[in-house]
Amino acid sequence: MSIPLACQEQLLPGTDLAQKFALAVALGYDGIELRGRGDLAFAGRLPELRRARARGVVMPTVCVEMDHFIGDFDPARSRDAVRNLRSQLTVIAELGGVGAMTPAAWGMFSRRLPPFEPPRLPAGDRQVLVDALGALGEHARAEGVTLFLEPLNRYEDHMVNRLDDAVALCAAVGLPSVRVVADTFHMNIEEDDVHAALRYAAPYLGHVQVSDSNRHQPGAGHLDWPALVRTLCDLGYPGWLTLECRLRGDPVRALQQAATVLRHAEPRRAVA
Repeated sequence: MSIPLACQEQLLPGTDLAQKFALAVALGYDGIELRGRGDLAFAGRLPELRRARARGVVMPTVCVEMDHFIGDFDPARSRDAVRNLRSQLTVIAELGGVGAMTPAAWGMFSRRLPPFEPPRLPAGDRQVLVDALGALGEHARAEGVTLFLEPLNRYEDHMVNRLDDAVALCAAVGLPSVRVVADTFHMNIEEDDVHAALRYAAPYLGHVQVSDSNRHQPGAGHLDWPALVRTLCDLGYPGWLTLECRLRGDPVRALQQAATVLRHAEPRRAVA
């Protein structure tokens, strides 16, 4: 099988999405993952995004980029994150994409840093997330797209750190329109066995973001890309591999390196 590759828009040089997409295709990518900022800014980009789609730009997913998220301790900020994600799901559906992704929170609290104990009990965390994911999952289902929940490492979030955490929440919501994102950087920190984690999450796995062990492009760290990609292929993973990383060195060469590493990691079919 061949897993389609995408690159996040901010990594690609270019003055507009059509120019970025032309470069992405030349370097070995199949699509661009968009970024969705707050204050309904993603919907404000619709004229630009419609023009890009008309010019053949493939935009499968959008990754939320805000300073507050669905798991925020402040109910008003949590509601606003839900409002923005609903809008992003609607926009990505219009663009023919597959879905939008979000963590529970980012940079809000870590049990590894003082004061170590969050102001809300774990049961409260879970309820807030299940309620938000349920509402967004229903909206995603109505739009024909998917909401993806991304676990982050323990230093960036205290609620959802591993794939099994995200799977448990998806199972509690019980909607096929709510699925899990696997991010190789966070998995490298949190998972005891990344391959076992992927196999466990397989029924709920909807999206994969890739960067190497040091958060730079694949090939710049120590992750075993042939083994990781082989596991995804063995599982029949149906989604995209999206580059979400920092680029070390010349950006175009780094992007080309990443695409080459990922393409060469795919299992080769035997020729009769």
